Amino acid sequence: MKKIQYYISALLLVAVAAMSLSSCSEDKLGPTIFPDVDETLDPSSYTYKLDKFLTENYLKKYNLTFLYKMPDISTNMNYNLVPATYENSIDLAVLCKYLWFDVYDKIAGDDFLKTYGPRIILLIGSPAYNPTSGTEIVGLAEGGIKVSLFKVNAMRINDFNMMNEYYFKTMHHEFAHILHQTKTYPNEFNTISIGHYDSNNWQDRSEGQVASLGFVTTYASSEFREDFAETIANFIVKTDAQWDRILELASRGWASGDEDDVTSEFYCYYYYPDNDATRDLVYVSEYNVFTVVDEDGTVHKYWRNNTDKEGNRIVVYDVEDKDGIDGADAILQKVQIAREWFKTAWNLDLDALREEVQYRQSHYDITELRKLVYDIQ
Repeated sequence: MKKIQYYISALLLVAVAAMSLSSCSEDKLGPTIFPDVDETLDPSSYTYKLDKFLTENYLKKYNLTFLYKMPDISTNMNYNLVPATYENSIDLAVLCKYLWFDVYDKIAGDDFLKTYGPRIILLIGSPAYNPTSGTEIVGLAEGGIKVSLFKVNAMRINDFNMMNEYYFKTMHHEFAHILHQTKTYPNEFNTISIGHYDSNNWQDRSEGQVASLGFVTTYASSEFREDFAETIANFIVKTDAQWDRILELASRGWASGDEDDVTSEFYCYYYYPDNDATRDLVYVSEYNVFTVVDEDGTVHKYWRNNTDKEGNRIVVYDVEDKDGIDGADAILQKVQIAREWFKTAWNLDLDALREEVQYRQSHYDITELRKLVYDIQ
């Protein structure tokens, strides 16, 4: 294999030398040795309608190539990947336009994404698993040029939270990377949570723990740049209720317990039986807790349908917040820095961007959007 690579390299050197000599000559260049590529769309092709939609709405308008057939040269050979299905590619193509490109066109003007947008969007059917960390890649932004979206074949078009997590949020996350690779964000952002990032074990942290430290997601706690992109993306796409939940988690106390008890969906409480004997630290879902308020306003929280070994109803209390960090305030500081950066660096209103995305997320009809492709003649 090394010998083959050597000969290929030698041939390339000869070719480059020949080209260099030719460029210094006054002789006219001969015909290209490469075959012409016919870019004319074939109306008889099964994929003609999507191909025409992508040509008109992405290539011609934004000089962007939208790839869904997953050419090998565009992927990392270290991962076992499969192409996106045609039907799911249609859905993401129209949704990308409606929830990303059309939004920036409205808020920033038609020329913004023409100038700063990616030049390639690549859809991949499967996730890219990292067996070492046990994580999966759901999106990549490469050099401010290319955005890759993974796990397209797992789309659940009627599960908005799933769609938001894997695609819509990823779009804004990766575009935030492209923007800050073009114009850097203030270093002040990096100082807010300094000392609390963990690039090696972020995936082992719980949602509540990282929120209490000032991060919107566990991935945000991995490093500065991911924190910046995650803060922007989550602020834009999370509903008011979802955003309020992040801030509520950030205001709680959290502690380490038995790893088997920790999931991203659980709040952390101490619990006691009615006789006030101290029990162990556990993680209890808020949906398994009910609240009773006495006439004097005293609030009692009980673990629903559970008792201790003696039959006493279990009472739950919030864990004391001992990390010394106001997580909610840290998150809001980060949003404010991003807000000011959007305004000063890009002359964009981050809140207006969020408002437009929020409206479109709750007011789109996928059947109507699909007609943009299926009705093409």
